[in-house]
Amino acid sequence: MSQDHPNVELIRRFYQAYGSGDLAALKAVFAEDIRWTIPGHHPLSGTKAGADEVVAFFGELAKAGFKAEPIFLAADGDWVVDLHRGWSTNPEGLDITWALAFRVADGRIAEAINFAADQHAADAYFWRKYELAAVPDRLKQD
Repeated sequence: MSQDHPNVELIRRFYQAYGSGDLAALKAVFAEDIRWTIPGHHPLSGTKAGADEVVAFFGELAKAGFKAEPIFLAADGDWVVDLHRGWSTNPEGLDITWALAFRVADGRIAEAINFAADQHAADAYFWRKYELAAVPDRLKQD
């Protein structure tokens, strides 16, 4: 029986924590200075920096009932490539394939770069779920 690369096992632990909604277990697999990049032009897109910010992002995904099911995982050196099905349940309406490139350092996820199979559908979904606050509430005051 073959054993998975240790970095693939780390990503499996990530998905287990994510699937159970265990934010503390999620934080345990992240490097403190993790960088997680979400593509698109929507309220959740951009690069999250630091474990607390990335965990907060996953808290928002949980509010959307966002689920993920791994399809394929492979490792080479410090990198793991992942393909997974990602779908929403609150509201329903987004169900696409995603790819992630994970960089692992010292046994933790140090970086993740996310790619959507249908970025337009992802942008539309996240704008429906996370609307902008009304002006002037959304404008920063000095």
